[in-house]
Amino acid sequence: KKKLLIIKEKLQNPNIWKNINILLSLNKKKSNIENILLTLDDINQEIIDINELINLAINCNDKKILKESIKFLFQIQKKIDNLELQKIFVKKNDDKNCFIDIQSGSGGIESQDWAKIIMRMYLKWAEKKKYQVTIINESPGEVIGIKSSTIHIVGKYAFGWLRTESGIHRLIRKNPFNSSGKRHTSFVSTFMYPEIKNDIDVSINMKDLRVDVYRASGSGGQHVNRTESAVRITHIPTGIVTQCQNSRSQHKNKDQAIKQIKYKIYELKNKIKEKTKKKIEKNKFNISWGYQIRSYILDDSRIKDIRTGIESNNIQSVLNGNLDQFIQASLKLNI
Repeated sequence: KKKLLIIKEKLQNPNIWKNINILLSLNKKKSNIENILLTLDDINQEIIDINELINLAINCNDKKILKESIKFLFQIQKKIDNLELQKIFVKKNDDKNCFIDIQSGSGGIESQDWAKIIMRMYLKWAEKKKYQVTIINESPGEVIGIKSSTIHIVGKYAFGWLRTESGIHRLIRKNPFNSSGKRHTSFVSTFMYPEIKNDIDVSINMKDLRVDVYRASGSGGQHVNRTESAVRITHIPTGIVTQCQNSRSQHKNKDQAIKQIKYKIYELKNKIKEKTKKKIEKNKFNISWGYQIRSYILDDSRIKDIRTGIESNNIQSVLNGNLDQFIQASLKLNI
């Protein structure tokens, strides 16, 4: 409420109209605070109402009303949890769309199959969040699965939700592609970076880019592109690679791949800054790209998040996109 009063005072200053950008920014902040206050007022009223309903149920010894009251309490708790998450999404790019790079590790067919499972897991998660999803690039595996892919997720706080999901996903299971039935360990890396529109401050020397064009791969039929429209771009100084085969136009794919190079360099710089800061603060968590975030032990029906200690025995549910228990825990720890 204090913040809202300060913003309203600033908006009453006639000089504010001279700078349209500051005016728009203040109005956006004002609107956000008003929405939060409105939600808090609603929650407070609901708590008053539910309190009366519970007292009525106790006085009348009505178990049915009591049961309904408990359902309402859980709904109120959910609203409070959502508000708490809004408080977490305060970092610069949290409200942006997100790209996910998925890369299978060494291990051949098994790792490529695991990469496809991980890709499906994030697609299902995005679907549950009602985000729009586009597969920008998908490099098929030798026999099954994928070698790599890039997914574009469009929706408010997409990057905010996923920013702690960069790292290594470790799978332990009996190898289904080997008759010996021995346990096999596979690795897949994921890298999350925001889609930054016009405010990105990254300059790239075009001489530092190697551009390769190739025929887009697909599942066959109408999905196969018969011209060399797919583009792979390598940023030689950093070794960062992006690929795009989403459009039939080589020019559009090249533009998209260059944009992704910029986003990835920008995010990598941010991660290096954060890592340095965390070291100074002697934080116990290492959040660098490539760090193991979760182990999926299929034989024991157990998934463990290495950073937060959160465990789940419902493997199928997690692989079907129910990741919020892990994501929320890591966001609250500010990993």
